[in-house]
Amino acid sequence: MTTHFDDFDHETHMRESFELAREAAARGDEPFGSVLVRDDEVIMRDSNRIVTESDIRRHPEFHLAYRACREYDADERAAMVMYTSTEPCPMCAGGMATAGFARVVYGVGGDEIGEFVGSAPGVRSAAVLDGVTEVVGPVLNEEARRVHRAYEW
Repeated sequence: MTTHFDDFDHETHMRESFELAREAAARGDEPFGSVLVRDDEVIMRDSNRIVTESDIRRHPEFHLAYRACREYDADERAAMVMYTSTEPCPMCAGGMATAGFARVVYGVGGDEIGEFVGSAPGVRSAAVLDGVTEVVGPVLNEEARRVHRAYEW
């Protein structure tokens, strides 16, 4: 069975990641959120919890990759798409490379995040995920940027 990722409801999944990012910010964490999708259905969701969990690993993309590796086999993960409010950092991209997702779709690029946080990652997710996971973005960029502007880095 071939999965037709282009037929997925990208806007709905992206907007859910933005809502998770807003929830993270309201909770006292940085504004990042992600959903993991299979067959166009959200199967997992998470938001940044590095502050509230006192755990520097609790980026949503990294945590979802960890959970997916525990709960699904490689073939199942290869049929999944991660939608994330912001392009994954190198740590998260590394976790996603291990998970072997088909695609990641992001709202704000790593090159843009520097505007908000003061520095952009030295390595973009596409370089880490090259040959493993297709990287698509930015998608709904202006909406994603509003999440970061509201956070007032």
